[in-house]
Amino acid sequence: SARNGWLDDNGRVFLYFTQEEVMTMKVWKAALYIRLSVEFNGRRGDSLETQQQIMEAYLALCPDLEIVAVYTDNGTTGRTFEREAFQRMLDDVEHGRINCVVVKDLSRLGRNAIDSGYYIEKYFPLHQVRFIAVNDQFDSENKENSGSHLIVPLKNMINEAYAADISKKVKAQQRQAMQDGEFVGARPPFGYKKAPDNCHKLLVNEDTAPIVRQIFQWTVDGISLNEVVKRLNQSGYPTPGHYLAQTGLITNKRLMGSGKWQTWTVSKILADEVYMGDMVQGKSKTVGHKQVPTDRSEWIVVRGTHEPLIARELYERVQAVRERAAAKQGTEKIPYTENILRGRIFCGCCGKNLHRQRSRGIYSYRCIANDRMGVQYCPGGVTHLPEKRLFDALLAIIRKHAEVVVGTHTKLKQQDYKITAKKAEMTAEISKLQQETERNRVFLTSLYENFVTGILTGTEYHEMKAGYTQKIETAVLRVQQLQSKQKALENQMERYTDIAKRLAAVSEDTALSALLVNQLIDCVTVNSAEDIHVKFKFESGFERLMEVLEDV
Repeated sequence: SARNGWLDDNGRVFLYFTQEEVMTMKVWKAALYIRLSVEFNGRRGDSLETQQQIMEAYLALCPDLEIVAVYTDNGTTGRTFEREAFQRMLDDVEHGRINCVVVKDLSRLGRNAIDSGYYIEKYFPLHQVRFIAVNDQFDSENKENSGSHLIVPLKNMINEAYAADISKKVKAQQRQAMQDGEFVGARPPFGYKKAPDNCHKLLVNEDTAPIVRQIFQWTVDGISLNEVVKRLNQSGYPTPGHYLAQTGLITNKRLMGSGKWQTWTVSKILADEVYMGDMVQGKSKTVGHKQVPTDRSEWIVVRGTHEPLIARELYERVQAVRERAAAKQGTEKIPYTENILRGRIFCGCCGKNLHRQRSRGIYSYRCIANDRMGVQYCPGGVTHLPEKRLFDALLAIIRKHAEVVVGTHTKLKQQDYKITAKKAEMTAEISKLQQETERNRVFLTSLYENFVTGILTGTEYHEMKAGYTQKIETAVLRVQQLQSKQKALENQMERYTDIAKRLAAVSEDTALSALLVNQLIDCVTVNSAEDIHVKFKFESGFERLMEVLEDV
């Protein structure tokens, strides 16, 4: 039948509803999903605030839609659905917290045609979720959208092609810039800075260029790599990572490094052709979302693009020195065995990693801090610890802890009845809370009906609504806490049982392997051959498990 209404500026139809219709209509729990792409170009219509305003204005005219949550993915590409906020929204869908998803337009949901089509055509209907794309005038509950199953995939394919086209254009522009000798990196090489008026041009950085020149000079003078590193650290020269941090070009602590020069950092500088004034780029490419090195034949090399820090003749002499040093070290053809303690074994005196070395086929560990940082940097460090002696000591420590853990696990098994009782108690409370929540939601719906019919005043309605809403939110939070504790209890039990089984399998004949180290050992601290401390991955595991039991 005909109904009065009006058209907005976009041609959308909004209708007047009678009081009886408002009272009987289903109220949807709506979630606003907002996504700002990594390729955001600054257009106002795409900003986070504008997307939310558009959706809120639309929902304000829809009495059957109530906003219960807003999910925002900022700076996230639409070509993948592995987005933090989007995944949280799906979790809330599956737990029944929301049953309607609203986006500004289809491109905000995603630019991958296949996955977008899956959510719109399969996932949302399966979970009885209403889907609305405001600017595309799409509403899965609107019968006039019955033919939109043809339009939606088409728009998704356009969005996907748009994203792919942007990516292709960006890569093509970068490659052309490389071929033109322009610098396209995010941060300049150590010894250079970007020109203030042109971020693609390199200028000599007088703060760090002398350090680079000194590294090359020491090397050509026959100074070993270890000695160069030692001199740099003793002189207090800033490392590339720390200099970038000091100048505000990086903030990630992981990228800053330790603040001490390492041999691999110096080797990288010595091998870089950029210091001859040549631009060498395209050394890596993205394959399957990962950066992989490219073959040298694929590098883009443009000569004489900027001021050199060293003469070409000096660079070539340094490469000859490095080649002779590599050839000398390469006389021993026997390959090294795997260092199963790499990154896990530290000096008890200075805290630095212990270095594994080989002499006449025998492996040993020692602290090389004095070699890198200067004499007396580590006055009490380990100078020589044979690997076999270390491994024997570690196995003895593991077997000793195995006895304790296996014994504790036996005691833990005796608590099975208590654990079962706790699980049942939590399950019963969750069920009770869910029933109370459902009753309160029914009361909340009736409040609105009483307000519309005039039984309740506006003040009474808002006060009572706030009370029931608080009860519902408190109950939902408690259910989440109980479910979290149930999961924590199960995870701790499973983890500790698994550890106990692994340790029980360690016998007198067991050899220390990479698998065993990865499963059990967090780190090893060596003060001396007789004073070795092991931090296990399972330490305090039993205590945490008992805390969970007591807490629930």
